[in-house]
Amino acid sequence: MRIAVAGTGYVGLSIACLLARRHEVCAVDIVREKVDLVNVGKSPIADKEIEEFLASGKLNLSATCQPEDCYRQADYVVISTPTNYDDTKNYFDTSSIEGVLDLLDSLETKACVVIKSTVPVGYTEHVSHQYPKLKILFSPEFLREGHALYDNLHPSRIVVGMPFHNADLVPCAEGFAELLEEGAAENKAAIEKLIVGSTEAEAIKLFANTYLALRVSYFNELDTYAEVRGLNAEEIIKGVGLDPRIGAHYNNPSFGYGGYCLPKDSKQLLANYDNVPQNLIRAIVESNSTRKNFIASQVRALSPHTVGVYRLAMKKGSDNFRQSSILGVMERLDDAGVEMVVYEPTLDVDEFFGAKVVNDLSEFKMQSDVIVCNRFDAELQDVVDKVYTRDLWRSDE
Repeated sequence: MRIAVAGTGYVGLSIACLLARRHEVCAVDIVREKVDLVNVGKSPIADKEIEEFLASGKLNLSATCQPEDCYRQADYVVISTPTNYDDTKNYFDTSSIEGVLDLLDSLETKACVVIKSTVPVGYTEHVSHQYPKLKILFSPEFLREGHALYDNLHPSRIVVGMPFHNADLVPCAEGFAELLEEGAAENKAAIEKLIVGSTEAEAIKLFANTYLALRVSYFNELDTYAEVRGLNAEEIIKGVGLDPRIGAHYNNPSFGYGGYCLPKDSKQLLANYDNVPQNLIRAIVESNSTRKNFIASQVRALSPHTVGVYRLAMKKGSDNFRQSSILGVMERLDDAGVEMVVYEPTLDVDEFFGAKVVNDLSEFKMQSDVIVCNRFDAELQDVVDKVYTRDLWRSDE
């Protein structure tokens, strides 16, 4: 089987590595540096399993910036290009997907085309009308940042959607589900597979991530209440989580939900609720902003001369700080005129967001009166009295 994967971000590269153990995979990207890294067995992103798989030399994987031959020969083309959320239009920017579809249409490909980028509800049916010659599916991904390949190897479920529940696309949909199942490390019988309508599959993705955002927001608001009232948030959360209907998971307070999925997916779902009665979805989006306001006000109440910002990445083991919640806290502190320094070893600049970058850890600690960190790290233990965090469990959740 020949498979082309458009995009070498978390989703695309994890899918490429998963499938390249048994099939010929060609990864496509417009960034030459990323392509060159993949071709020498190095990962352009921080992900432990992806790094190990690429370094193993056991993958039938190549990368290119010239995708035409790759697309012509493919049995499946997986599109995993970025779809950032446009706050002005209240819509995902899907132009990168359409760019790939335009090229595939001009090449008159017979391949099954699977969109894995996150899209608005109803998008796949729309582009199926726009590109009637292409066999287009949608398959949502459910991946954690920094653990993308691990989550593909151990999937919670496999979902593939077909526009209009089109029976002609059943072989494509079932074939792709089998490819994902084949690549997984789990017992196949244990993996739940859903072949559904593409619009339902899109809704599954957005509602799943918005529920996770809801859960983060819920425990953050519980933590805010505890901090304002002088209560022990850890004891309250443990007691609440002992109810088996609630559970002791995804309950560690933070500076807000962030990363490359939850903020944009919850906003897109809210936009999709236009003319549909709702209160909760809007509250989830607004709660995240309220939490950042609260965190910034708590830091300011400590009257620091210089605030040290420890790490910008949303999660441990990741080098991505797009939509990281600590950036929202920094923005609010900057608006209030608070002087800041940043410790972020992945940054090779002198200044970030108006703050001086100090990547000598000892110097950073010395310059900081208060150190804010979304997720605590043991290397701060010697200055724990300076640290402001709401990370109760000291985890990477």
